[in-house]
Amino acid sequence: MAKKTSNPVATSEPSKLKKKEEPKPKKVTKKETVKEGAKEEIIVKEPVATESKTKKEQADEKLEFSNEQKLVALYNLQQIDSQVDKIRIIRGELPLEVQDLEDEIAGLETRLDNYIQETVMIEKSMMEKKNSIKESQALIKRYEEQQMNVRNNREYDSLTKEIEFQNLEIQLSEKRIKEFQNNLDLKKQEIERLQSVLEERRNDLDIKKNELDDIVAETEKEENELIVNSEENRKFIEERLLTAYTRIRKNARNGLAVVQIERDACGGCFNKIPPQHQLDIRMHKKIIVCEYCGRILVDDGIVNYVK
Repeated sequence: MAKKTSNPVATSEPSKLKKKEEPKPKKVTKKETVKEGAKEEIIVKEPVATESKTKKEQADEKLEFSNEQKLVALYNLQQIDSQVDKIRIIRGELPLEVQDLEDEIAGLETRLDNYIQETVMIEKSMMEKKNSIKESQALIKRYEEQQMNVRNNREYDSLTKEIEFQNLEIQLSEKRIKEFQNNLDLKKQEIERLQSVLEERRNDLDIKKNELDDIVAETEKEENELIVNSEENRKFIEERLLTAYTRIRKNARNGLAVVQIERDACGGCFNKIPPQHQLDIRMHKKIIVCEYCGRILVDDGIVNYVK
């Protein structure tokens, strides 16, 4: 009976099945681990992206400044640009004077050339009249010789009229020569005057150019330093504010885009500012512009800080 109840064979077959089935879940687990590994890799990559974002945010935070710092940078930029404008105004008058002298010299040279050409034409006209006088004299001489050999009074009268006509031509030519001579004398006097004026203007031009070169040599270094400082201050200001700043400077006659409150009024257009706006300006919480001229307004605290 014990031999009948023993079931070693029956138990061996399921063990084989179990052995065959065991590797399948292992493979599945391997695939799952691969998938899980892939998920883990994705998860690992996500923090890298977030870290890069945080770095960008930190860089943006460095570029972001408070409104008070922006106002200080704007007022400082205005002071630097005003100094550059003063240098250019001092230097700018001389280039205009030099340009005016150059234009005047060019005009004098043109007038002088025109007078010289006119004198040449007058002299040419005088020579033509002198030649016509010689021709008329030759004709008169020939007509007088023909009068000695005339056959009748009609020929004599016609020759007499021709002689009278040639004498009139000579008189007219002599009159024209006198007029040309007077005009020529006036032209020559004007040419001498223009030559003297031209020489004076050329001397003045040389002096002005030397002064301009000296001023440029003195102010060029200072101007370049101010321009460098201006570019450094622009880094602290937003692009939007810089655009508004340059637009206001172009529209303003004196080039002031940032002005101080003086006696409760705008330092640019001198219109009165309401007390509430003055309080907001002193709080430095936002950038406030003048309602009338559009200039950016700052208080004494910003001005004293910059100074």
